Amino acid sequence: MVLRLQLLLSSLAGALVLLSVLCLGAQNLDDRPSLNLGFGQRSAPLPSGFLVGIALVLGVISGGSCGALLTPGADDQDNDRD
Repeated sequence: MVLRLQLLLSSLAGALVLLSVLCLGAQNLDDRPSLNLGFGQRSAPLPSGFLVGIALVLGVISGGSCGALLTPGADDQDNDRD
């Protein structure tokens, strides 16, 4: 249980650091395309590096949470021995 919590918190902390660096670095980008959302609407103009960075941050969060959920805990290992 402690290992799972540690993995989850470390992935969230890493994603928060990546997001803060991304927000600081995306302020000076001039090229700001908008996304076509598919149903006649467009998003706000955002830097393309910011969009790629958000995808990276979401990947870190989802990968860390999947890793935390799939890691066998001490309780799971004790139940397998019985």
